[in-house]
Amino acid sequence: MVKIENELGMISITSEVFTNIAGEAATNCFGVKGMGARSKTDGLVHLLRRESMSRGVGVGFNDDGSVSISLHIVVDHGVNLRVLAGSIMNEVSYKVSKATGVPVKNVDLYIDSMQIG
Repeated sequence: MVKIENELGMISITSEVFTNIAGEAATNCFGVKGMGARSKTDGLVHLLRRESMSRGVGVGFNDDGSVSISLHIVVDHGVNLRVLAGSIMNEVSYKVSKATGVPVKNVDLYIDSMQIG
């Protein structure tokens, strides 16, 4: 949880807020099928539905007041992974910082699977 204090009072922002913003920003990027999660039972990566998207996003709070975000995604087959990754990292960092006022230290991206069609 991040706490921001000013002359009017205190604002507490939970990790769920960061998770929702980051997940939404990532899945809105061209070439992203959705968030992914590896199953503990069969070891396969599964595409998550919108309501369970937060399982593919991790948020860490840093001592300097910034956040670190990790994303597990599933992408479309044939996209340029380097360009896509850069786009997602920039978009997530921008959207999270703009919505919360909290700086994003880093965005780690894990491409867990690629889907055709």
